[in-house]
Amino acid sequence: MAGNSQRRNRRTSNKKGAQVGSGGQRRRGLEGKGPTPPASMRKGHKKNRVANAQARQAAARRPAPRRGGAKGTNELVVGRNSVVEALREGVPANALYVQQFIDNDERVREALKLAGEKGLHLMEAPRPELDRMTNGLNHQGLVLSVPPYEYAHPEDLTALAFEGAEDPLIVALDGITDPRNLGAIVRSVSAFGGHGVVVPERRAAGMTASAWKTSAGTAARTPVARATNMTRTLEAYQKEGLMVVGLAADGDVELHELEALEGPVVIVVGSEGKGLSRLVGETCDFRVRIPMPGGAESLNAGVAAGVVLYEAARRRA
Repeated sequence: MAGNSQRRNRRTSNKKGAQVGSGGQRRRGLEGKGPTPPASMRKGHKKNRVANAQARQAAARRPAPRRGGAKGTNELVVGRNSVVEALREGVPANALYVQQFIDNDERVREALKLAGEKGLHLMEAPRPELDRMTNGLNHQGLVLSVPPYEYAHPEDLTALAFEGAEDPLIVALDGITDPRNLGAIVRSVSAFGGHGVVVPERRAAGMTASAWKTSAGTAARTPVARATNMTRTLEAYQKEGLMVVGLAADGDVELHELEALEGPVVIVVGSEGKGLSRLVGETCDFRVRIPMPGGAESLNAGVAAGVVLYEAARRRA
């Protein structure tokens, strides 16, 4: 009929084959898709979900750099005595700034010698520049630049112990604000075979040059981890099978009665003045007191940690 030629999609040719606009879909449909990928790479497969979960866990365990990684700033050690002591104790540094036309005394010569042995950059700067760098502190012509400390992840400490087929021995610090106490505890952990120290991310001492110096260089081989939330970190350790032991003057168990020190354990040391915080104290499996026949009310945080670490090492031996 005359009107039928205007119908949509009406065929007007007898020529066979693919029509214009088909894009060769029939031909591609006959082509092979290659070998079947392994199950771990097939989306939606159980092994694929497991592989993705393992990848996320591995990424979460990577050590986090101090002060937010690249945003961290170098710490400055100023003054001739402080710089020389830091270099003697092996504090990691990347540059030594020396004032132009400085009086060359024995401390300056030793600092230059130690810096040269360690391969540090030696930078000569005018006094006004050093004054600006140190915000007017009495630098005496010597300024040591210390890079941001790279903290481990709390899970790295237990992984380190399990890889060595050992029961984890970890010290967690609940609000320790004196970096010298932190350095002393790191030194004790290293001396008595511990696997690391955990510190809170906020309102607590970090691994500054002062803490590193007090550790007498043991911070180079004893990892320090940073916890965003100490209570959750302790609960995660409990799920891994570790007992959480808090030191408290009013503890229910005396140190010599605590058998938990023979196995996987986290020793929690409270702040210098307030002790354990409420949430951390409630998380502990045991609250332990150190008997003191001499009548002292309390011990310094670093000393208390050393006493408990010694007892743990004695029992494990």
